[in-house]
Amino acid sequence: MWGWGSGGGGFPRPQPGQEARRRTMKPYTNLYPKICAWENLELAYYKARRGKRGLAPAASFERKLEDNLVALQDALLSQTYAPGKYHSFYIHDPKKRLISAAPFRDRVVHHALCNIIEPIFERSFIDDSYANRVGQGTHRALDRCQQFSRRYRYALQLDVVQYFPGIDHAILRETLARRIGDEAALRLCEVIIESGRGVLAEEYNMVYFDGDDPSTGSGQGLLAVNRPRGLPIGNLTSQFWANVYLNSFDHFVKRELKCKAYLRYVDDFILFADDKQTLWAWRKETVDYLARLRLTLHIERVHPRPVTEGVMFLGFNVFPTHRLLKAKKAISFRRKLKAMRRQLAEGEIGLGMQHASVRGWVNHVRYGDTWGLRRAILGANPITWN
Repeated sequence: MWGWGSGGGGFPRPQPGQEARRRTMKPYTNLYPKICAWENLELAYYKARRGKRGLAPAASFERKLEDNLVALQDALLSQTYAPGKYHSFYIHDPKKRLISAAPFRDRVVHHALCNIIEPIFERSFIDDSYANRVGQGTHRALDRCQQFSRRYRYALQLDVVQYFPGIDHAILRETLARRIGDEAALRLCEVIIESGRGVLAEEYNMVYFDGDDPSTGSGQGLLAVNRPRGLPIGNLTSQFWANVYLNSFDHFVKRELKCKAYLRYVDDFILFADDKQTLWAWRKETVDYLARLRLTLHIERVHPRPVTEGVMFLGFNVFPTHRLLKAKKAISFRRKLKAMRRQLAEGEIGLGMQHASVRGWVNHVRYGDTWGLRRAILGANPITWN
């Protein structure tokens, strides 16, 4: 049977008024039967196979779909479900990232869980959190960034160091438990969280916070080193919990700092104001607050900048009047296009894959002032369409 771990301390201190709000928010109960319901598992399967139906893991699961869903439902109802082993690989987009893919069966469970608990947390998210949310996304985030750039003089852009490797399991569990009052649902969350323990261990450089003793003997230092942390990049649950983990920070910026112009995409966030002094003060406050979540910022290169110099965000340099694609993004796609032409000539890929890649890139970069760039790149590398 599953066990719901205590996690061991280190929780963020309540903000003014936060504890009162927590007392008025009644945790949701009777969630687990909905997670295990046949209709929910079927829906989860269809979501998990989206875009992957032609791949072997999804096809194998589909061959005995009813039997596989029955077995999965039995394991969940008996609370004997155990996740499989992750398949990990690196991508460069543009920086090196370790992606950990769960087995298809586990991805069905991730969808089944998120189908039920995501709406609970979605109600508490601020409007200007854009990652991994229905109706949001990169293009709406870019639009909002440009709106703020037109209304304010300065921007402070921040990003978290090693965000997914650094997410603290104890703090995440405590955050989930505030809204989920169903013990079985919490145990399932715990099982999935624990399944990713150590996956990103080599991607994390140890950081000590106030109250930690960096000694290697005993006491808080040893506890800090051994605190479970990290969510696999690639899990649906990891993407969702990444928003949950920083939700309190979003409300801190809006309610305590009273920043009217703020947006976040995963662990990249921007604060706007009309004077540098305000942004310098907010920078210190954000560093202090994120330390309570055991997170740090790339602070050495962060300072308020005039919006007229452009704000680097989601692959674009956003100005009040226009947007330009980052040079590295254009160079990367030019290289990718040349490589695809070689692979196509050698029969390693088909026309469909090339077309999908080009259309996907064009659909993204068209949200900037890139007509000349698209013409230059695609003109120098003609595409075979039939």
